[in-house]
Amino acid sequence: MQPPASPSRHALLDQLAAEVEALPADPFVRIGVDGVDGAGKSVLAGELTTALRTRGRTVVHASIDGFHRPRALRHARGSCDPEGFYRDSYDLAAFQEQLLDPFAPGGHGRHRTHVFDARTDTANLAEQQQAAPGTVLVVDGIFLHRPELRGAWTWSLWLEVDRATTLQRCVTRDGSGSPDPADASNRRYVAGQQLYVREAAPQQQATHVIDNDDLGHPALLR
Repeated sequence: MQPPASPSRHALLDQLAAEVEALPADPFVRIGVDGVDGAGKSVLAGELTTALRTRGRTVVHASIDGFHRPRALRHARGSCDPEGFYRDSYDLAAFQEQLLDPFAPGGHGRHRTHVFDARTDTANLAEQQQAAPGTVLVVDGIFLHRPELRGAWTWSLWLEVDRATTLQRCVTRDGSGSPDPADASNRRYVAGQQLYVREAAPQQQATHVIDNDDLGHPALLR
């Protein structure tokens, strides 16, 4: 369970929500919340969604995790392969067609928030919904600043967190695994994220970089 947000976390969320609220809709606003596994993306994206709704904005909150490819394709290069983790995890065509394009400039707003369930390795097609003009799309997930998705975001965040901290969060969340970045069981994920950072430079692509190492006291780095 996530602990209650501290006053400093509330202050940062209020600052971010005010900035998003001021963005021009064309006719939508597209927000990406990026970071490695365990960085706190989904929690912060959920908090930002709540802050925006409190301000009267209509928000659709989704995750790229609803657009995984089938396990056989994700692991085609091997179940421990880092490049496969980065390049093969997601169905980017479906992500673009079903979620990003509908919210793009001039988009029609008819979208689906997910198409696949990675836990069961089966299709899971969400009911199509219609977003009204002015709606804010908030998407959390890994690899959101990869070259194929550049230009997708009106505004975006990169959450900077120590790798050992993120792995410990994953172990706490999942109830299994090792918090050691050097452990062989983490190679696919740690090295895959390193490949992404080298290739995509998400820290430079994002609108803001946030130090989310201390969940109670996140800090705006850029």
